[in-house]
Amino acid sequence: MSAKKHIVIDARIRRSSTGRYVDRLLEHLQNVDTFHHYTILLHPEDNWQPRAANFATLPCPYAQFSFNPLQQFGFTRQLRSLKPDLVHFTMTQQPLLYFGNIVTTTHDLTMFHFVRRGSTNPAVYWLKMKLYRFLFIWSHWKSEKIIVPTNYVAADLVNYQPSTKNKIVVTYESSEPPLKTAAVRPAQIAAQAEFILYVGNAFPHKNLPALIEAFALLHTQHPLLKLVLVGKKEINYQELEESVADNPLRSHIIFTGFIPDEQLKWLYQHARAYVFPSLSEGFGLPGLEAMAHSTPVVSSDATCLPELYGPAAHYFNPKNSRDMADKINDVLSDKELREALIKNGTEQLKKFSWQRMAIQTLDIYKSILDVTD
Repeated sequence: MSAKKHIVIDARIRRSSTGRYVDRLLEHLQNVDTFHHYTILLHPEDNWQPRAANFATLPCPYAQFSFNPLQQFGFTRQLRSLKPDLVHFTMTQQPLLYFGNIVTTTHDLTMFHFVRRGSTNPAVYWLKMKLYRFLFIWSHWKSEKIIVPTNYVAADLVNYQPSTKNKIVVTYESSEPPLKTAAVRPAQIAAQAEFILYVGNAFPHKNLPALIEAFALLHTQHPLLKLVLVGKKEINYQELEESVADNPLRSHIIFTGFIPDEQLKWLYQHARAYVFPSLSEGFGLPGLEAMAHSTPVVSSDATCLPELYGPAAHYFNPKNSRDMADKINDVLSDKELREALIKNGTEQLKKFSWQRMAIQTLDIYKSILDVTD
């Protein structure tokens, strides 16, 4: 058997909105590798603790994205002091001057396709994006392997940075099993309400204004229907809610804000359909989670979503609100279509597994380190 190797995983994003990937990777790597030594870098306020004896944690006080020389040199020094055989950066952001065996996970290229809220100063935002593009390309150049979550992201990355072609490995992520907690109806939702559901943030590429337009068209056929939007009320949600303040259908559009799992479970169980209007996704977990709760999915046909959902979703053009409304209406009105989508969703979920993703990631580590079992 090969000698033990020291693998460092940068898990500072574990508690963020994109942190589920690294959280599940850590959980399942402990099941599949009890031999090699792992050091997990965490945000100083993250109290995650491993259960496996070959995993250890270490606070990492450096910003996830900073060109501050003190941050850059400090993080590089910390990594070098660990003397790792391999470092896995679970986001593209990483210190410019660290070299060694590197695996980088790139979740998507949405930042390059859609403007997200940054500085209110256009010049500052322009400069940040220039620096981010440089870091993005440089990090991939340094990496031995680049992990992406779908074939769509792989093709998008090759189109943007052709030199990555032979470095990319696709490892599908997964949905969660149905929530185990007992379902509890949110106070904002009447017990007998009929509603369609969206769960997620309100970034511009999520295309929620188009969903609201489609809902207005749909409402002429389903006057009692509600639209329930679930997500933390950050600035994008606040602006969206303000934009519909004078909408005649305002009382039919419910912004729940963040809700606990037991309320989310109730919404999934009682929704007439889960609608995913996104213009761009790297993976698209929410639709799979809806399938796990036997909720029929009506989805955008953009980017990776048909690759993931296959025959388990009814698709629309996300840039056409009329088409979106028509496809939602199909699912609301056609019992056989609803039942087919639910059945297909159960089968589609079998294609995804966090445990399989962890095994594939470990195989990537071993291939770089020339490790044999």
